[in-house]
Amino acid sequence: MRKGQYQFVAGFLLVPVALYLVFVIWPYIQTFGYSLTDWKGQSQDFSFVGLDNYVALFQDDIFLEAIWHNILFLVFIPVLTILLALFFAFMVNAGGRSRAGGVSGVAGAGFYKIVYFFPQVLSLAILSVLFGAVYRSDTGGMLNGFLEKLGLIDAGKPVEWLNEPNFVLWALIAVVVWHGTGFYLVLFSAAMQSIPRDIYEAALIDGAGRAQSFFKITLPLLWDSVQTAWVYLGIVAMDMFILVSTMTGPGGEFGGGPDHASETMSTVLMRNFLIYGKSGYACAMGVIMLLLTLILSAVTLRASRRERIEF
Repeated sequence: MRKGQYQFVAGFLLVPVALYLVFVIWPYIQTFGYSLTDWKGQSQDFSFVGLDNYVALFQDDIFLEAIWHNILFLVFIPVLTILLALFFAFMVNAGGRSRAGGVSGVAGAGFYKIVYFFPQVLSLAILSVLFGAVYRSDTGGMLNGFLEKLGLIDAGKPVEWLNEPNFVLWALIAVVVWHGTGFYLVLFSAAMQSIPRDIYEAALIDGAGRAQSFFKITLPLLWDSVQTAWVYLGIVAMDMFILVSTMTGPGGEFGGGPDHASETMSTVLMRNFLIYGKSGYACAMGVIMLLLTLILSAVTLRASRRERIEF
């Protein structure tokens, strides 16, 4: 058995690796090849143009603005989502005190976990419809109606949340954070449950408060989970196609309004590919997105790497 173990393992790996190469790696190679051409997407007739598409990309003001918007998403979506998820996870696992004086979650912690996780079961298409009603640009919209009742906006003068360049990005960030917080709360809660209660109780006896317990015990022991969450949320921030195209996209133009104020790389790519017929140019955008995502993941993993804490 030992003599033939490598052939045995290779036999099982051959088909999965072959499928991965055909359906994952080969499309990447094709995309890069098409990015060096003037392919229109409607036929196999195209000419080799070298790096012209890449040169044009960095002279395209709309694409450069889209990169800036993705960077904003990349900063705020992971930070806000992880901070909220960590806070809520800490409260439902170690934010209260048991009758015996030990550490436990706040009252009703099990119910809160279900409520916080509920947005995760909704698809992004449903979310776009739901928050489209919340952000409606009249007093019939939930948010405008609520602000009017509080006297924060004048009656008959609603805020154009999705049609105002200063608000639209923040409105989209709020949707993603609301949707993702519950999932990462459950992720962090599962990791917290592996932390021995004795550690918290010892800190409690020594006079540590909730803030000290969180920063000195919880966060260091959850760092691997936080690192993973940061990478996944970063990938979400580099995409954002579904929400942007459905919530800010009049007339099937893949979103980005008003006046390109909410453009992302993915919406610019799809518009060039399917509407403008500049498929080779769009493939160059896809290659840039892939490179930026890989760089983001590598930098995040490198910057957040620290020595594992054992307990």
